[in-house]
Amino acid sequence: MEKARRSRRTGLARRVGSGALALVAVAALGSAASSAQAAPAAPQPSTHTGPAVTSEPWGSTAEGPVLRYTLTNGRGMRVRILNYGGIIQSIEVPDRRHRTANVALGFDNLADYVAKSPYFGCITGRYANRIALGRFTLDGVTYQLPINNPPNSLHGGTVGFDKHIWATTPFRNGDEVGLVMRFTSPNRDQGYPGTLSATVTYTLTTQDGIRMDYRATTDAPTVVNLTNHTYWNLAGEGSSDIYDHVMYLNADRYTPVDPTLIPTGVLDPVAGTPLDFTKPTAIGARIREGFGQLVIGRGYDHNWVIDRRDSTSLVLAARVVEPRSGRVLKVLTDQPGIQFYSGNFLDGTLLGTSHRMYRQGDGFALETQHFPDSPNHPNFPSTVLRPGQVYLTSTVFQFGTEH
Repeated sequence: MEKARRSRRTGLARRVGSGALALVAVAALGSAASSAQAAPAAPQPSTHTGPAVTSEPWGSTAEGPVLRYTLTNGRGMRVRILNYGGIIQSIEVPDRRHRTANVALGFDNLADYVAKSPYFGCITGRYANRIALGRFTLDGVTYQLPINNPPNSLHGGTVGFDKHIWATTPFRNGDEVGLVMRFTSPNRDQGYPGTLSATVTYTLTTQDGIRMDYRATTDAPTVVNLTNHTYWNLAGEGSSDIYDHVMYLNADRYTPVDPTLIPTGVLDPVAGTPLDFTKPTAIGARIREGFGQLVIGRGYDHNWVIDRRDSTSLVLAARVVEPRSGRVLKVLTDQPGIQFYSGNFLDGTLLGTSHRMYRQGDGFALETQHFPDSPNHPNFPSTVLRPGQVYLTSTVFQFGTEH
């Protein structure tokens, strides 16, 4: 759910988000890949190898072959990423007893990602989150986007950045390994103006972090909002719901939404509401309360306004602890907002990498980004990118344990 500077970037620069993509429809799934990674029935002791990047074939789409890259950092952490949609397919991290488990929801085959993924692990763009009625006006011109989340446009449209193959280059920099992923979205792709050239760099750090750096430029005025959409379950995907995860959000305000999940335009305090995570609280502690905003979202599906002293630095936006395993996830970002989604629409129809059903509340997303529908709210931080400016943002997902 990264930084740019110097060219006035109208509130865009230095924030984290997701990468860029565009139009080409994905068809013809050539036999979807095997090489499936099934999560073990029980966590396994980690086996440490040195930092490395490897790749393997993972099927194909009409755009070409799909590869799955495996990144290891020599500390027991392993991340698997597809060049299709920049999808983080799995993340294996140790618990307090040094047993590893996959903490990211996903599929063990390409066909499911293409046909029915609810944005598992992907780069979302050009505009992450919702735009009201799929419409915005920029410099006096109104642009119409696909309506794929009636009555609104969601995550860049029907063929967003998550549905393309990205040109991918692996790298090793000392003890850190990663991938540089590039995609060019043509003018009017999914209705958005301007040719957008996007680069997303994933780095697996020596400190058990996944750093995401985003960069984009345009040849005409446009709007940009990029993020990564990984769903997390720190107990292990497919193992349980996430309601006992204890979460802290560094935010004392949020953007309330209308019945279609579009922000009303005001910034409301979280104090006195079930959206107050300024003190660590179990995700499920208040999720069934009859608070109007929770009723609208069927749970949490809201943007929180991150508390920060400036608009450019990486700050702690969220900290989540899973009590049984001791796993800790910290989210640091330079973005103004973070969308917390509690997996409300998972309904048991999807089988994950563990071949277990994903039911409501079996995963949560923390999408660092600009506010939803910002192009239609002048009081929100701007998402406009103009020629000569550079969109740059960064987010770090940092793992650890507590005892």
